[in-house]
Amino acid sequence: MPFSIKQNDTSPAIQATLKDADGNAVNLTGASVQFHMRDQAGTLKVDGAMTIQNATGGIVTYDWQSGDTDTVGNYSAEFEVTYSDSSIETFPNGSNVGISIRAELA
Repeated sequence: MPFSIKQNDTSPAIQATLKDADGNAVNLTGASVQFHMRDQAGTLKVDGAMTIQNATGGIVTYDWQSGDTDTVGNYSAEFEVTYSDSSIETFPNGSNVGISIRAELA
């Protein structure tokens, strides 16, 4: 089920628990995480820093910024981790996160 948000809303934040192939939470101690979201044509809509809420639990959030949700449509997203040793890993590994921005009524 995709994450849904209304057009021009900045809440709720999107939250994820990043897990390895065995289903264990990824340790994000010393890491940084970027949130990438693109439209169906492949155009990057959002490229922003995520907040690590729980490093050992792999929990991250992205707080929507003004303009992030201004265009109705379906999007694909991913979470890109840069570890302290500069290696990079993207989650989820085998797919993308679906995001739906629905039209506001007024």
